[in-house]
Amino acid sequence: MGRLAAGLMAFGGAFAGAADDVAAQPVAGGPWAPTRHPQDDWLDALPGQHRLFFDATSPAGVGDAITYASNFYVASKAGYALADAENAVIIGLRHHATAFAFGDAIWAKYGAPLAERIRFNDPRSSTPPVVNVYQTTGYGTLLTNREVTFSAMIGRGAHFAVCDMATRAFAGVVAGKLSLKSAEVYEEMKASAVRNSHFVPAGIVAVNRAQERGYAIQHIG
Repeated sequence: MGRLAAGLMAFGGAFAGAADDVAAQPVAGGPWAPTRHPQDDWLDALPGQHRLFFDATSPAGVGDAITYASNFYVASKAGYALADAENAVIIGLRHHATAFAFGDAIWAKYGAPLAERIRFNDPRSSTPPVVNVYQTTGYGTLLTNREVTFSAMIGRGAHFAVCDMATRAFAGVVAGKLSLKSAEVYEEMKASAVRNSHFVPAGIVAVNRAQERGYAIQHIG
C-alpha cells in the first residue's frame, strides 16, 4: 500500500507539472488583432476624444442619424463641456440611405428613378424629390432631421462614409431607366457627393473597420 500511495503521488505530481507546462505555453500566433489597411486610415485622422459611427440604411434612417448626431454634439457640450472638435462623428450612408449622399443636381436630374428604387417621395409634394431633402429646410416635422441639414453637421465636424457598392448599383438603375452609361452616371454621382464624404468599398465594411478602430456603432435603420 505504501508503494502504491507513493506511486500515485509521483504520478499526480508529474501530471500537475505537465499541466503547468501546457498552461504556460503561449497560444499559437498570439492574441488576435485586426489587420490595418491604409484605405481606412481616414478613420484615425478625425480628431476627437470620443468616437461614434451612425449606421443609416434607409431614407428615414438618414434623418434619424442627423438628429442623433446633433443630440450627441449638444449633450457632449452641455454635460461634459466638450467642444464639437473633441468628438469624432461619422454618419454611414449605405443601402437605401446612400442616395442622400448625392447633391441637388443629381436629384433634379435623376430623382424619379432614385425615388422609385428606395420607395421614397418628397413628403411635401408626394412626388419624387428634385432636391436632396436632407440638404434643405422647410419640412418641419415631415422629416425626422428636424430642419438640421447635412451642412449643419459638416459645420460641427461630422464626416460621411458612403457605400461605393450601393452608389454603383444606383448608377446602374438610373442608367437602365434612362438609357445612359452606368460608368458616367457613377462618376457624376461621386462628383456631387456631400462634403466630408469618404467612399468606402461597402457600407457594411465601414461599420466593421470603424468598430475595429474604436468607434462605438449606433445602427439606425
